[in-house]
Amino acid sequence: MADATIVEKVKKFILDEFLEGEDPDELQADTELVSSGILDSLAVLKLVTFLEEEFGIEVAAHEADEEHLDSLTLIGQLVATKKG
Repeated sequence: MADATIVEKVKKFILDEFLEGEDPDELQADTELVSSGILDSLAVLKLVTFLEEEFGIEVAAHEADEEHLDSLTLIGQLVATKKG
């Protein structure tokens, strides 16, 4: 699965779950999600669950952090790496 496909699925999930009614164009590939407060700790747990179910991967506890989940680009890289 291409990175772009992963990013689009994750973007749709974040818009639907956490940014309902917001302009989709405002959520860019490099938008800071965790450090800006868009995603709090509960949202990160929901996102990790979504990633694991949607892409058939396992996100380790140490990966459920700002370093790995702070932007659509970083999330796409994490998922692509996990999928091999």
